[in-house]
Amino acid sequence: MTVFNVVEKFVSINGEGQHAGELAVFIRLRGCNLNCSYCDTRWACTTDAKAQEMTADEIIDYIESTGVNRVTLTGGEPLMAPNIINLLKAFASHKELKIEIETNGSIDIKEFAQIENPPAFTLDYKLKGSKMEDKMLLSNFEYLSPKDTVKFVCSDINELDRVCEIVDKYRICDKATALISPVFGRIQPADMVDYMISHKRNGIRLQLQLHKFIWDPNKRGV
Repeated sequence: MTVFNVVEKFVSINGEGQHAGELAVFIRLRGCNLNCSYCDTRWACTTDAKAQEMTADEIIDYIESTGVNRVTLTGGEPLMAPNIINLLKAFASHKELKIEIETNGSIDIKEFAQIENPPAFTLDYKLKGSKMEDKMLLSNFEYLSPKDTVKFVCSDINELDRVCEIVDKYRICDKATALISPVFGRIQPADMVDYMISHKRNGIRLQLQLHKFIWDPNKRGV
């Protein structure tokens, strides 16, 4: 029987993505294949992080018990979990659930995007400041749909030039939602807005991490 290592499960609002501000059930899985410089969930990425073993049925039972039908599957990196395809197929059979996966951009999403009733992807593109840009799998842009999001977290204002390069080259705004956000506390959002105005960046959306303004930025379970 396949089990998944769940390090956190809770109900809150989505802090980012297309559905920021909406209620969601969060399922955070253990482990990650990257080591981003600004990672705010590093505690969940280690192989020995405390976790609850849950089957797909148990995860779905928990979700249904909350009365909330939007689900955010996150990590770490959820798509690297062994047999994660089985959990996604189990979700797909519950059409009342609206599944979103937060993935770091280094895992091939092709197989997952092609299942029946596929999830929505919030796909990171890790910029230079993350120290992980060389791990990005650019072929993932081929599988984007309008319900998907590409998210760029910027460590400094100059990284916005690279954002525009990627957005234009891969026609991200024609396929999905393109979001930019600052590493919390490192860039003034007003400076990002000034950049968008001066460069006439139609189609790109600035977004702040709501949960870090509502609660302490280091608080878990929100």
